[in-house]
Amino acid sequence: QYWYTLAIALFTIPHNFVRKEYTMTFRSLILFIAFLSVLSTTFADESVKFKFEVQLGSGSSGTFVVGVHPDWAPIGAARFVELVDTQGFWKGIRFFRVISGFMAQFGIPGKPEVAKEWNQKKMVDDPVMKSNERGFLSYATSGEDSRTTQMFINLVDNSRLDGMGFAPFAEVLEGMDVVDKIYSGYGEGAPSGNGPDQGRIQAEGNRYLKQEFSRLSYIKSVTRLEEVAEDL
Repeated sequence: QYWYTLAIALFTIPHNFVRKEYTMTFRSLILFIAFLSVLSTTFADESVKFKFEVQLGSGSSGTFVVGVHPDWAPIGAARFVELVDTQGFWKGIRFFRVISGFMAQFGIPGKPEVAKEWNQKKMVDDPVMKSNERGFLSYATSGEDSRTTQMFINLVDNSRLDGMGFAPFAEVLEGMDVVDKIYSGYGEGAPSGNGPDQGRIQAEGNRYLKQEFSRLSYIKSVTRLEEVAEDL
């Protein structure tokens, strides 16, 4: 299977390799290739399952299973597979922004040097093919073509996010009851809420979170449960 290899190669090309006036042309090319990838998987089930093992609180842990769908968002799906294939990436990553009745956000590496590296690997946006239903995963974004490794699980149906460009790439298949137990006591992040400051997470990593937000749930591991099916 090469759909994710192609997507990774394309969306990690530096945006400044072309002159500014060609930006939209390059973006259109990426989206067209992503569309071709979708067509190539129309008649094959290429969803891939991954198991998250999470520490919910002191002495409490659980697991949930996610199905990643390249036909929903090929570039976002490719990035997720890349992160799972990157040894040690997920270990210790905190659910740092969990808002009851909304979503649970995670994906900033616990080591600042790793976070800095991945923060520079921005992705071209996927078209929104699915709605942000309860249990669906989308990447966080700060604007056009700004996705990196931060993502969130919708805790409720958030269809209002669809028009903002949040493209689901995966869904929770099993263990949504575990997702619902992810610690949400800190709520919204700083400065508008009492939760962690994302800038400090990027700069100081888990040291900051352990010292000041010790009750945050975190990921112990993410493992692939099955290989992508062969092309028909």
